[in-house]
Amino acid sequence: MVSFTVRLTFEEGTREAIAESLRQLTQASRQEPGSINYIAHFVEGETATVLIYEQYVDEAALEHHRNSPHFQRYAAGGLYKLKHQRLMEHLHAIA
Repeated sequence: MVSFTVRLTFEEGTREAIAESLRQLTQASRQEPGSINYIAHFVEGETATVLIYEQYVDEAALEHHRNSPHFQRYAAGGLYKLKHQRLMEHLHAIA
């Protein structure tokens, strides 16, 4: 299993546009074969910070996600262009 978080920071005042892109991206990502979890959060107390928790059955499912039309549109072509910073943390499940 592949698990990780992605933390993105954006300019203040973009929250609604970011939220709409994340709603679209989340809905489509959850339908992908091999997607286990895809949950986007705003970080409490940080109005322009998003944390996304993602899990996939394997690296092939993750690659499928990264090459999907909705990822290209809403993440690579949208969110990533608006971000100030992106931090990714790879996780290893204990149990």
